[in-house]
Amino acid sequence: MSLILLSTVIDYSIGLRLDKEETPKARKRLLHTSIIVNLGILAFFKYFNFFIDSFRDVLLTFGVEASISELNIILPVGISFYTFQSMSYTIDLYRKKIPVERDFLRFATYIAFFPQLVAGPIVRAKDFLPQFQRKIVFNWDRFNSGLSLVMWGFFKKVVVADSLAPFVDLCFEAPETFSSLHLILGVIFYSFQIYCDFSGYSDIAIGLARMLGFDFPENFRTPYFSKNFSEFWTRWHITLSSWLRDYLYISLGGNRHGVFNTYRNLMLTMLLGGLWHGASWVFVFWGFLHGMYLVVQRLIEAPFGRFMDAIRAPKVLQVGLSIAVVYFFTCFAWIFFRAPDFTIASTIITRITSFEGFHVSTIVSKFMALKGLLLIGILLAIEITNFRFQYVSLLVRKPAFRLAAFALILWMIAFFGTFGANTFIYFQF
Repeated sequence: MSLILLSTVIDYSIGLRLDKEETPKARKRLLHTSIIVNLGILAFFKYFNFFIDSFRDVLLTFGVEASISELNIILPVGISFYTFQSMSYTIDLYRKKIPVERDFLRFATYIAFFPQLVAGPIVRAKDFLPQFQRKIVFNWDRFNSGLSLVMWGFFKKVVVADSLAPFVDLCFEAPETFSSLHLILGVIFYSFQIYCDFSGYSDIAIGLARMLGFDFPENFRTPYFSKNFSEFWTRWHITLSSWLRDYLYISLGGNRHGVFNTYRNLMLTMLLGGLWHGASWVFVFWGFLHGMYLVVQRLIEAPFGRFMDAIRAPKVLQVGLSIAVVYFFTCFAWIFFRAPDFTIASTIITRITSFEGFHVSTIVSKFMALKGLLLIGILLAIEITNFRFQYVSLLVRKPAFRLAAFALILWMIAFFGTFGANTFIYFQF
C-alpha cells in the first residue's frame, strides 16, 4: 500500500509541475525523475536478487567467489502493472498528449482502481481519466454485458486453465519421466492454460469495470489465430505490447533509422518485455525468441508471399499454414516461459524431439488428457464462432439466450471446474 501511494503522490506532483513548466530541460528533468523513481522501486523489489545472483555468477566465471547475501524481499502484488500505468501518465503529459489531472482522488483512483490493479489490463490515463467527466449511473445493459464477461472469464480460469494445470505441472516438474507425445500434449496444454488464465482475469477485470460504469481496453483477441508474429502481439496482452511499442520501441527510434536499427529496436523491446515478466534468464530468453521471430518474419515475409503466389497456393492453405507455424513457434517459446530453468527446458525439448514413446498408450493420466482436449475443443468452438460471426455478443443481448448461456456456463463451472487454491498466473508478475 505504501509503495503504490508513494508512486501516486510522486507522479501526481510531477504532473502538476509538468503542466506549469515550459522549459524543455526542466520538463525532461521532471520526466526522468518520474521514470527513475518508478523503475527504481520496480528494480529493487523485483530484480535486486536477480542482479545479485547474475553478478555472482559472472564473478564465478572468472574464478572469483563472492559471498554476497540476497535480501528477503517480498514482491508487492501488481507492481509491474501499476508502475507502467503510472509511468504512462507522466510520459503522455510530457509529450502534451493529455491534460493534467488536478484532482488527487481521481488520479489515485486511476492508479489503484481495483479490477485491474494486480494483473492488468494496463489502462492508460488518456482512456480512463476522461471517463470521470461523464455522469456514471447504473445501466442494465452494461451490467449484463459486464456480467457476461465476468462469467466467461471465470469459465476460462476455473474450468479450462485450472483443469489443465495438474497435467502441465507434472510435465514441467519431471519431464524425464514422460514420453515425447505426453510432453507435446503438456506444452499444448500450457499454451491454453496461460491463455485462459490470463485472458480470463482480463475478462473479469473488464467486466467488473463495465458493471461499475467504466470502459477498459481489450487485452486479448483470439491470439492463436494470428497469421504472423506482428499480428500475434496485437492480439496477445494487447495493453502491454502497445505500451512497449509506444513508450519503448518508438522512443528507441522504431523503424525510422534503417533496417539494422529497426531489428535492434525490436530485439531490445522484446528482451525488456521478457525481463518485465520475471527476474529470470528464462524470461529474457523467451523475449529473445520473440524478438528473433519478429526479425525473421520481416526477412522472409515478402519472399514467402511471392513463393506461395508462384505456386498458386489457395488462400485458405496460406492462412492455415501461417497460423500453424506461428502457433508452433509460440509453443516452443512457452517452454522457456514455463520452465523454472534452462535444464528443465532443454530436457523437455530433447525428450520431445527424440520421439521416444510417440504413442497414445504412453500418455499418463488419460482421463486428464481427454478432459483437457475436450475443454480446449469447447473453448475453440466458441471463440471461432464468435470471432467469425460475432454471434455470442449479439445473442447475449437477448434475455432468453442470455439466461440460457448463463445457466450453461454455471453448469459447466460446477461440473468441470477445478476448485483449488490456484491463483492467477500473472499475480507473480
